[in-house]
Amino acid sequence: MRKYWYRRILILIFIFTVAAGGIYYGPQLWNANRNQEVSVDHFGEDTVLLGGMPVGIYMETKGVMVLDTETVDALDGGSYAPAENLVKPGDYIIEMNGLPVENKEQLIKGLRDLNEQEVILTLERESEQISVRLHPVCVSQNEYKLGIWVRDNIQGLGTITFLTQNSKFGALGHGIHDVDTNALLSISDGRLYETSIRSVMKGLNGKPGSMEGIIVYNNYNKLGSIQENAETGIYGTLDKIERVFTEQIPIKIGTKESVEVGPAQIRCCIDNEIHLYDIEILEIDMSQKEINKGLVIRVTDPELLDKTGGIIQGMSGSPILQNGKLVGAVTHVFVNDPTKGYGIFIETMLKKVEN
Repeated sequence: MRKYWYRRILILIFIFTVAAGGIYYGPQLWNANRNQEVSVDHFGEDTVLLGGMPVGIYMETKGVMVLDTETVDALDGGSYAPAENLVKPGDYIIEMNGLPVENKEQLIKGLRDLNEQEVILTLERESEQISVRLHPVCVSQNEYKLGIWVRDNIQGLGTITFLTQNSKFGALGHGIHDVDTNALLSISDGRLYETSIRSVMKGLNGKPGSMEGIIVYNNYNKLGSIQENAETGIYGTLDKIERVFTEQIPIKIGTKESVEVGPAQIRCCIDNEIHLYDIEILEIDMSQKEINKGLVIRVTDPELLDKTGGIIQGMSGSPILQNGKLVGAVTHVFVNDPTKGYGIFIETMLKKVEN
């Protein structure tokens, strides 16, 4: 296996959160033989490889995402808000004056090279494209601002739920939303990386616990690609299967009709080790009014309760098993009771990789 060496390694530590109180993700460092080859051709269409392993996530937005607008102090002494009531949080800037905008650097360069009195931004807003005219504010000689806060990427930790025979993975069980706007991120590209847990903070009533991890973003640690960020999770292709699924556990899929109120288990990573922990399925909502909250679960395992207090930020995507089958994945925690949380039916997640 070819190795890539770098003089500089950038280490980023981040935890995703969502307003509902659920989410992301717990990592682990594996010490298995990195040269072992893994085959997924030996199991059928109703069987997947069981997940529970954490990975680092890096995603680039489709265009530049608008977080908010602001007032700018101009060179002439005045204060102006050129984007107010024209650009909204959650918009994506995809063009400026007819030129593509894929990241913040391109947006900044366009302003630096500006030789006009107005800027035409092409925005994507709720799947529709619109154009708006702004008058940039001169803040110093040859420097202009639009009064817009933007983001073009997001990083974090996530847990893989399953891998299909076509090397397609599903993870998290819910989509990644922007922490400022709470909007589901529209992505143009994404990658998975190896990761390891740094610390675990126990959950308390009114204050969900969390995991923190370390991700080294380089080619050697790259594991696969992310093609879609949906309300039901993130999906893509795993290239280096043997480095994630060091322990191959084929498991059959359980339909949502087969799920019962009663004992079950979750598979997740705590203290850099992956284990099965006891839970109880309390409620089953076949109507799926909220697509990633079809199950209500409660942690009953004394060991997990002692370590985490229940479900913490970092367990989203952890597989839910019942009667020897994979039936769902953990998605959210109850903020006021960390022993409880929500889960998504595994059938719902699999529809994304079957399409």
